[in-house]
Amino acid sequence: MIKYQAMAMIRRQRTNNPDASELNYKNVGLLGQFIDSTGKINGRRQTGLDAKKQRTMQKAIKQARALGLMPYNV
Repeated sequence: MIKYQAMAMIRRQRTNNPDASELNYKNVGLLGQFIDSTGKINGRRQTGLDAKKQRTMQKAIKQARALGLMPYNV
């Protein structure tokens, strides 16, 4: 159990963890890192973000898609 927790912590530390100010709809390059090859938004386990940043990131992606800055499917 302890080995699994240590591995999970290491995995989360390796991911890019942006500030909340960077997670806006204009930063399309950063938001593109959180989308998989089919255009779906990755979950928290893949992104390594906490719950608040994950919600902010999802809102920014949906707003960028609505404005035509990002495609709905890739």
